[in-house]
Amino acid sequence: MGILQLFTLLGALGMFLYGMNLMSSGLQKAAGEKLRGFLSAMTSNPFKGVLTGLGITSIIQSSSATTVMVVSFVNAGLLTLAQAIGVIMGANIGTTVTAWMVAWLGFKSDISVLAVPLMIFGFLFSNSKRDQRKNIGELIVGFCLLFLGLSFMKESVPDLGQTPEVLNFVTSWASHGFGSVLIFLVFGTILTLVLQSSSATMAITLIMLSMGWIPFHMACAMVLGENIGTTITANIAASIGNTQAKRAAMSHTIFNVFGVIWALILFTPFLGLVGWITENLFGVPNPAAEGFAVTSANSPESTSALYGLSMLHTLFNLTNTLILVWFTPLIGKLVSWIVRAPKNQEKEVFRLQYISAGPLSTPELSVEQAFNEIIHLANISKTGAEYARTAINEADTDKFEELRNKLVKYEEISDRVEFEIASFLNGVSSEEISEITSKQIKAMYKIIGELESLGDSGESISRILSRKNIHKKKFDDESIKNLNTMAKAVTDAYDVMIANLSAAHNGTLEEISNAYNAESNINTLRNNFREAAVEEIDNGSKNYQTSVYYIDLMNEFERMGDYMINISQDLERAFIRRQ
Repeated sequence: MGILQLFTLLGALGMFLYGMNLMSSGLQKAAGEKLRGFLSAMTSNPFKGVLTGLGITSIIQSSSATTVMVVSFVNAGLLTLAQAIGVIMGANIGTTVTAWMVAWLGFKSDISVLAVPLMIFGFLFSNSKRDQRKNIGELIVGFCLLFLGLSFMKESVPDLGQTPEVLNFVTSWASHGFGSVLIFLVFGTILTLVLQSSSATMAITLIMLSMGWIPFHMACAMVLGENIGTTITANIAASIGNTQAKRAAMSHTIFNVFGVIWALILFTPFLGLVGWITENLFGVPNPAAEGFAVTSANSPESTSALYGLSMLHTLFNLTNTLILVWFTPLIGKLVSWIVRAPKNQEKEVFRLQYISAGPLSTPELSVEQAFNEIIHLANISKTGAEYARTAINEADTDKFEELRNKLVKYEEISDRVEFEIASFLNGVSSEEISEITSKQIKAMYKIIGELESLGDSGESISRILSRKNIHKKKFDDESIKNLNTMAKAVTDAYDVMIANLSAAHNGTLEEISNAYNAESNINTLRNNFREAAVEEIDNGSKNYQTSVYYIDLMNEFERMGDYMINISQDLERAFIRRQ
C-alpha cells in the first residue's frame, strides 16, 4: 500500500466524518427550536423517553451527541436519572439508522454518483439570504461529502485479493474460534475510541465486510465492540459533571456492556436469527449460514452481508432495549450504588447547575443549558435581594454582619456565575448556529450583565447600611416601613422577571406589560418616598445624614428595578416571535 493511497484513505475518512458533522450541524440549526421543544415535552415514562432518544438520534445522526446532551441535562436537573436511561436506550436504537443509510445508499445504490450534482443545490441554498435555506444548504453539502467520503474510502482501500499473503494474515485472525470473536470485539472497541464515532467505525466495518476481508461473524463481533467504545464520550463529558450526570453516563455503559454479554453468550443462535430474518426479509442468501463468504464487492453475498450486519446492529439494540426498559428503576439503583454521592455534596450549593458537564456537541441544544443557568442565576440574585431586605430590619450588630457577609458572598457568586455563563456562550457562539439562536445568545449576554449588576446592588445596600451603623444612625419605624414596602416591590419585580424568563424559555412569552407595571410601581414609590424625605430634611424634622442613607437605599432599589425591566426588554426583543 503506497503512501499516497494511505493518505487518500485517511483523507476519505476525514471527508466522511466532516460530512457527517456538517450534516448533523445543518439538521440541528434547521430544527433547533423544534428539538428543544421535543426535549421539553419529555416525561418520566421510560417508553416515551426511548422514543425521544430514538427521534433525536435519528435527526442528528449521532448517538454520542445525544448521550452527551442527556448527561448534560441530567447534570442540569432537567431530566431525572430514570428519564435519562430511557432516552439513552432510544439513542442506541436511533444510531442504527446510519448503518442502514450507509448500506443502502452508500453501497447498493452508490448515491455518490449523485453527490457531486447535488452539491450545486447545496451551494445555492447556502448563499441564500434566508437563514433556514442556509441551514438546508449545509445539510445537503454534508450529506454529499459523507457519501463522497464513503465512496473514496471504498476505492482507496487495497485489494487484498492481489496480495494473498496479507489476506491470509488478516483472515488468520478469524480462525481462532470464539477467541477471534473477542479479538474483533476489542478491535471494534478500540477503533471507536480512536475515531470517537461509532457511525464511522460501522462504515469501515461495512467496507471490510463487503470486500471480503473479514467473515460475517467477525464483522458482527466488531459491531458489538463499537457499542462498548461509543460509551466513552458520555463518560468523558460526565467526568466534570455532578453525581447524577456520572450515573447517567454509567447507565449507558451498563446498557451496552449487558447487551454485549448476552450477545456473546448467545452469539451463534443470535447470528442465526439475524441471518434468518435477513434471508426472508430481503430475499438474499443467509449471511450466517455455514460456508457463507463474500467473494466480491458487487456479489449477492456482499449485499446479504451488508444487510445482515445492519440488521444485527438494529436487532441488538432493539432487543437490549426491550429487555432493559422494564428494569429502568433497577438500573437506576445499580448506577447509584456504583457511583456514590460525595459526602460533602450538600456544600456544592453555589456551583453551576446547568452547564458544568461542559459544552454539548449539539450547539443548538446548548442554548437550553445556558438559559436554565440564567434562570438559576436570577433565583440566586433574588435570594440576595431577600437578604438585603432582612438586613434593613436587623438591629443586632453581629447578626447584621452575618447578613452583610452573605450579601458580599452573593455578589461574588453573581460575578463568578456570570463569567462562567459568558464563557460557555462564547464556546456555543464559536460553533455553527442559526440566526435566531445567535440573536438569542446576544440577548443572553446582556441579561447576565444585568443580573450581575443586581448582585452589585445587593452589596451596595449592605455598604450603605454598614456606613449607617458605623455612624450610629438608626431609621425610625416609618422609614423602616417604607423601606420594607420598597423591598417588597423589588421582590415582586423579581417574581415578574423570573416568570418572564421562564416563559421565554418555554416559548410562551407574548408581552411584558407585567414588567412595565412592576417597574412603574417601584419608580412611583421611590419618587414619593424621596420627595417626602427631602421635605423632612428641609423642615428639619429628621437627621440629615440618616435621611441621606435612607434616600440612597431608595435609589439603589430603584436601580434594581431598572436592571429588571432591561432584562424583560431583552427577552421581548429576542424571544417573542413576531407574526
